[in-house]
Amino acid sequence: MAGAGAGVLRRAREYVDHSARQSPARLALGVFGAVIALITLLLSAPWATAQGGRAPFVDAFFTATSATTVTGLVVVPTGEYWSTWGLVVILVAIKVGGLGVMTLASLLGMAVSRRIGLTGRLLVASESKMTRLGEVGSLVRTVIVTSTALEVTIALVLLPRFHMYDESWGQAAWHAVFYAVSAFNNAGFVPTPEGLAPFVSDWWVLLPIILGVFIGSLGFPVILNIASHLRTPRRWNLHTKLTLVTSSALVVGGSLLVAAFEWTNPATFKQLDAPATFLASLFAGVMPRSGGFSTVDIGQMHEGTWLLNDALMFVGGGSASTAGGIKVTTLAVMLLAIIAEARGDRDVEAYGRRISRDTLQVAIAVSLVSATIVLVASLLLLAMTGLSLDRVLFEVISAFATCGLSTGITHDLPDGAKYVLAVLMFIGRTGTMTLAAALALRNRRRVIRLPEERPIIG
Repeated sequence: MAGAGAGVLRRAREYVDHSARQSPARLALGVFGAVIALITLLLSAPWATAQGGRAPFVDAFFTATSATTVTGLVVVPTGEYWSTWGLVVILVAIKVGGLGVMTLASLLGMAVSRRIGLTGRLLVASESKMTRLGEVGSLVRTVIVTSTALEVTIALVLLPRFHMYDESWGQAAWHAVFYAVSAFNNAGFVPTPEGLAPFVSDWWVLLPIILGVFIGSLGFPVILNIASHLRTPRRWNLHTKLTLVTSSALVVGGSLLVAAFEWTNPATFKQLDAPATFLASLFAGVMPRSGGFSTVDIGQMHEGTWLLNDALMFVGGGSASTAGGIKVTTLAVMLLAIIAEARGDRDVEAYGRRISRDTLQVAIAVSLVSATIVLVASLLLLAMTGLSLDRVLFEVISAFATCGLSTGITHDLPDGAKYVLAVLMFIGRTGTMTLAAALALRNRRRVIRLPEERPIIG
């Protein structure tokens, strides 16, 4: 029996190896599709809802997709509509979805070896010493231990504070664990009807969630690289440096701009004192990176703030992270290319390293394809709903970037529009990752090259 089990395991590993090398996109899509189907089935059970009836298929499917893709958009109030069983299923989906993103991203990185320019050796193979797909098991264990340790730490910090809000230790522990998992995985789901609004000025509750979302959005390759060289930042690789610098700049810039736009808005920040406004601004600057939590009513924000959030959500977080968007390294590479062109430099360089032309090509392709997907989906929702462009664009980008912020229109959308958003969440979670791998795998060398000629640009 042991020999037969070992044979099955060996054949399964060979199948994963072969699938990842031959069609990494198909492998990623298949795994995520299977998980969403299973979660949909579990949420369709009568005992998954608080009222005891079966949830409509579109609601179960949308929630399963949102949880598995760690997005956070909801068509029903999570804390009221779902039973304890349903909330546990959602929490498991978030955990599996978050781990799946990092694991599949790393697997795809190994599948294309050093040739994938956008993510730049997702596993940081020089430190982990894992260069073959046969070592995926060790990688998965490392990912699970690291992410779980961070989630437990966040939960332990939140636990006593929730208990202070007249919650029993059991209820406080449940809320602490749920928020910790949801925060680190950038999921944005909340287990209570009022969400985080009651804690708008509570540093003890919001700061751990902010840190959890930010760390989760950096990506496992960055976390591993920093942990390996914690005392020697000069040894951090280029991917880590670009991710940290760009992410920090977006958080600082986003927080300052949100504060400027909403400072006098009576429906959001005006009623808060200075420390609470600072905290709310910081929170609102971090969450569009893919966190999806909110302490004020997003639907009451100014249109300028919505547009700013659109931009932040579209960029998203780090490669191979639980965040969505085109990724901060994509933005960083394109900005560096613009600077190099403005200076007349032949090469795109950063931190003493030259960035390959293949990397720039992948970054441009991912950005343009993502923008096209957002455009098409926005046109579809405009035709289906008749809503204004600002609200539709916000919802579409939030779904595609797996962010989860909403102006409050999700639950009122027709079923067709909900399915469009579900597809967007699926594409947003797997699309850019698999596109980058597919482009890298299609890299080919030509013996004969055509003469060069430069068309007029601009």
